[in-house]
Amino acid sequence: MKTIRVRVAGKVQHVGFRACTRKIATTLGIGGTVRNLRNGTVEIDVTGDDAVLEKFVAMIYNCPRAAIWELEIENLPLSRYPEFSICREIGQ
Repeated sequence: MKTIRVRVAGKVQHVGFRACTRKIATTLGIGGTVRNLRNGTVEIDVTGDDAVLEKFVAMIYNCPRAAIWELEIENLPLSRYPEFSICREIGQ
């Protein structure tokens, strides 16, 4: 198990992208959070097995109406999430 942060740039706000990421994460059985950032990007923190996380990242490219231009992944300290949730407030 590991936790990663995925920063996604592109047409990813106001197109249902956060809801799509939650649906994918729920389908894959992984927990985490997704939030919009003020700079127009989306930040996703997610915990799971390596193979499942790779599948999650690959699947977010298929979110309808979203267009991913850049994706950055960083490892974080392991965090446990009871579910995958959408943060309604806009982060930094």
